[in-house]
Amino acid sequence: MTTQNSALPAELPKSYDPSQVEERWYARWKEMGFFHEEPDPSRPPYCITIPPPNITGSLHIGHALNNTILDVFTRWHRMRGFCTLCLPGTDHAGIATQTVVERELEKEGLTRQQLGRERFIERCWQWREQYGNRIYYQFEKLGCSYDWQRVRFTMDPSYVEAIMEVFGSWYERGLIYRGTRVVNWDVKLQTAVSDIEVNVEERPGKLYHFRYPFADGNGFITIATTRPETMLGDTAVAAHPDDPRYKPHFGRLLRLPLTNRLIPLIPDDYAKPEFGSGAVKVTPAHDLNDFECGLRHNLPQIVVIDKEGRMTEAAGPDFAGLDRYEAREKVVEAMKALGLLEKIEDYTIQTPISDRSGEVIEPLLSEQWFVRMKPLAQPAIEVVKQGKIRFIPERYTEIYLRWMENIRDWCISRQLWWGHRIPVWWTDEGGERQHTFARSREEAVTKLGTQNVWQDEDVLDTWFSSALWPHATLGWPRETPELAYFYPTNLLSTAQEILYLWVARMIMTGLDFIKRPADRTLEADGLLEENGKQRAIIPFRDVYIHATVLDEKGERMSKSKGNGVDPIELIDRFGADATRFSLMQQAGKNQDIRYSAARTEIAAAFCNKLWNASRFVLTVLASPNGQELPADGNLGPVEPTQLPDRWILSRLHETIGKVNAALANYDMDDASHALYHFFWDDFCDWYIEIAKLRLRSEPPEEGRTVRTLLAQVLETTLRLLHPIIPFITEEIWQRLPHTGDTICLAPYPQADPTRLDAEACAGMERIQEVTRALRNLRAQFSVPPTARVAGAIVTADQRIHALLEPAVPFIQELARLSELSLGAEHPSQQHCEGKWVAEALAGLEVLLCLGDAVDSAKELERIEKELDAVAKQIARSEGLLNNPQFVERAKPEIVEKERATLAEWQAKREILERRKQMLLS
Repeated sequence: MTTQNSALPAELPKSYDPSQVEERWYARWKEMGFFHEEPDPSRPPYCITIPPPNITGSLHIGHALNNTILDVFTRWHRMRGFCTLCLPGTDHAGIATQTVVERELEKEGLTRQQLGRERFIERCWQWREQYGNRIYYQFEKLGCSYDWQRVRFTMDPSYVEAIMEVFGSWYERGLIYRGTRVVNWDVKLQTAVSDIEVNVEERPGKLYHFRYPFADGNGFITIATTRPETMLGDTAVAAHPDDPRYKPHFGRLLRLPLTNRLIPLIPDDYAKPEFGSGAVKVTPAHDLNDFECGLRHNLPQIVVIDKEGRMTEAAGPDFAGLDRYEAREKVVEAMKALGLLEKIEDYTIQTPISDRSGEVIEPLLSEQWFVRMKPLAQPAIEVVKQGKIRFIPERYTEIYLRWMENIRDWCISRQLWWGHRIPVWWTDEGGERQHTFARSREEAVTKLGTQNVWQDEDVLDTWFSSALWPHATLGWPRETPELAYFYPTNLLSTAQEILYLWVARMIMTGLDFIKRPADRTLEADGLLEENGKQRAIIPFRDVYIHATVLDEKGERMSKSKGNGVDPIELIDRFGADATRFSLMQQAGKNQDIRYSAARTEIAAAFCNKLWNASRFVLTVLASPNGQELPADGNLGPVEPTQLPDRWILSRLHETIGKVNAALANYDMDDASHALYHFFWDDFCDWYIEIAKLRLRSEPPEEGRTVRTLLAQVLETTLRLLHPIIPFITEEIWQRLPHTGDTICLAPYPQADPTRLDAEACAGMERIQEVTRALRNLRAQFSVPPTARVAGAIVTADQRIHALLEPAVPFIQELARLSELSLGAEHPSQQHCEGKWVAEALAGLEVLLCLGDAVDSAKELERIEKELDAVAKQIARSEGLLNNPQFVERAKPEIVEKERATLAEWQAKREILERRKQMLLS
C-alpha cells in the first residue's frame, strides 16, 4: 500500500503542461510492461486487433478517433480485471507503398522497370524500415495502450504462411479462378484497383443524347450517355420489361451508328423508365452493370479502350489509337454530322478517380484472378442474422446483409510488384498452358512435371491479406496459445467505408478457416457445421462503425479541400488527453462529428479544471490539522451524515452506474458527458466550494470526513476518467493516497446501490435552486460581482425551513451575500436601504436587497431601452407572421423558426416588465 509516488513532488505545479507529463508516463508504462499480458485461463480474455494502418500512413483525425475508441475499451476492460490484449500492426499497402517508392525513384531519374523487380522490392523494404513505423510513435503520442511486444506486419513470414494456407485451400477447392470481368483500371499505374482506392468526385460534364436507328429504317431510340467513346463497344440497348414505350419493340435490331453493327433492343430491369428516354446503351466491356446485364443476355464483349486509355482496333479505323478523350470529341462530331446528335446537356458526373494516381478510373474488361464469393458469403450472412456478430449502430446490420446477399466475385490480382506475389505457377509445356498453386518453385516443378515453370507476375489485393488479420495476427495457421485464448476477438471498430472491403471478408475467412470442436466451444462463438462435430468460429463479437469526422461546415475532410485536421498538431497544442476527450464527447452512434478546435479547447479547459481541483484537494490533504487519513483514501469507518456528503456520494455512484452502462452500450459520448458534468458541476462547483466553507468552520471530526471524501471522490473520479484521459489521471493519481503501481491496473469503479440517496439529492437540489435564484437576481439587476448585498429566504413550510437552515452559510457565501435571513415573514424595508427584488419558487420566495449596489434610476433607464429594442423585434416578427405571402411561400421550417423567435422575444419582454415593476414598487 502506498500513500503517493515518492518519485514525484507532492505538490502539483500551478498549471498543467501536457508536454511535461505525457511522454514521461508513456515511457514508464512501456518500461513496466503494463500493456502486455500472457493468456491467463483464470481470467476472462478481452482482445482487439487494431485495424492496421498503411505503412505509408500518418495519423489523421479518423485514426485518432478510432484508436481512441479502441484504447478506451482496452483500458476499461484492463481495469475491470480482464486479461487484455490490444494488438497493433501495419499493412504493407501494396499500391500506396509502390506509388511512394516510385516517386522517390523519379527524383533519381529512374523507373521501377529500369531497376528491375528484385531491386525495386528491396527499395520498398528499405522504405518500410525507414518510415513504415512512424505511425506507431503517433499512436504512443495519442496514449494507445497497445501490446508493443506483439506488433504484426502483413508481410511477416508467419503472416505469409497464413496467406499461403488460405490461397492454397481456396485454389484447390475451386474458389479461386482465372476469369475475365470488368475491373477498376488505373491507366497511369497500370493495375486494377479496389473500390476503396477509388474516390467518386462530382465533376462538371455533358450528357449526350444520341439516336440509334432501327435496322429496318422505321424509327429510332434515343439513348443518353456521359461517355460517347464507349458507344463503339455497345452490343445492345436495354429498356425496362414493363415500359410500354418499348414493350412492342423488344427483339428488334438497331443499327449502331459509326460501326454499322446490328444490336438488339432487350428487356432488362437494369434500365430505369424514369431516367432520360428510359432506354440505356449496354457496353459489357466497359461498365460493371453493363457487364452483368451482358452475362444475363449472353451479349458479346467488345473491348474498345485498352489499358493505356487508347482506342483499340475494335473501335474502328477512324478511332483506333486515339486517346479516350480525343475519341469522345470525334464521336460527338461524327454523330452530329450524321444528324444523330439530339442534344447536349450540362451534367454533373459522378467521376471515379484513382486515390493514388489521380487519374480517372477506366472500367475495363480484364483477365484477372477472382474468388467465388457466394459459397463464402452464406455462413457470414447466417452469423449476423443469428446475432452472433453484432453491428453497432444496428442500422449497419441491414446494410451488411443487403450487400452480402448481392455479393459479386472478388478480383484479387493486382498488376504491381510490391505485395504478396500470387502463388500460382504456369507452364506451356506441350503447347498447352497450365497452372497450379505452389509455395515454391520446387513444389511447382513437382506438380507440373517440368522445369519450364514461371510464377504469376501479379500480386494479391492488399485486402486479401487484411482479411486474415484477426486470426493471422494471433498465430494461425499454427495453434498458438494466443489463438486458443484470445480468439474470437471482442471488438472491431472501423469506418463505414470498409464495411464490405474488410469487415465482411474477415468474417468470411474467419468462418471458413477457424474450426473448433462443438463440445468445447460456446454456441455464441460460431456456426455449428453440418457434421455437428465442430463450429466455424467468428472473428469478433461486436463491430462498431464509428462516425465520420467532418469539418465545421459538415464537409468531408480531404487534402484537396485543405480542410483536414492534423491530430498531432492538436496533441502538441492541447495535449493528448484533451484531444481524446473532445473526440469521445462527440463519439455518438447517430451522427457524424463536426470537428472544431473550440471543442478541443473546452476539453483542455476540463483538464485544467481537473488539475486545479486536484491541487486544492492535495493542499487540503497536506494540512489535515493533525487528523490522519486512511492511506488508500477510502472512507473506512467514517459514515457521512451531512447532506452535502451524502449527496456527493450518491451522485458519484449514480455517475459510476451511468458511465459503465454507457460504455457497455458503446455510448462513449454519454459516458464522457456524464463524467464532465459530475466533476465540473457537482464536485467542483458545489461540493468543493461547500467544502472550503466547512473546513474553515466545522469541528475536526467533520473536517476529517470532508477531507476523506474529497480524496475518495477525486481518486474514484480519476479511475472513472482514466480510460478516456490516461495521462493526467495517472499524474494526479500517483500523488493521492492509493494502492498499486499504476492507475492503468487499478480497479474500475463499480456502483454501490446502497450509496444512492434520493433524499439527499432532493435536498441538495433545493439548496442549488435557491442559490441559483439569488445568483439570477444579481445578474438580472446588474449587481456588480464584488458587491455584497443582503438576501432573504421566506417560507412557511417547516420541512423546507429545516432543510435550508444548516445550508444558510453555504448559500450566503455561494451567492456572495453580506447576510442571508431565513424565516416565515418577509423582511421589512428597514432591513434594506434600497429595493427588495424577489423570485418565487415552489414553497418559498427568495429576495435580494439591491441597496446602493444598484442605481435604480439608471437600471430603469437601461430596462426601458431594452424594452424598446425588444418591442421592435416583436413588431418585425409579428409583421412577417401576419403577412400571408410570407407564411404561404416561405419554407415551413423557416416559418416555424420565426414563430419560435417571436415566442422568445415575448418571453424576454415579460421578464423585463417584471423587473421593471419590481424596481417601481
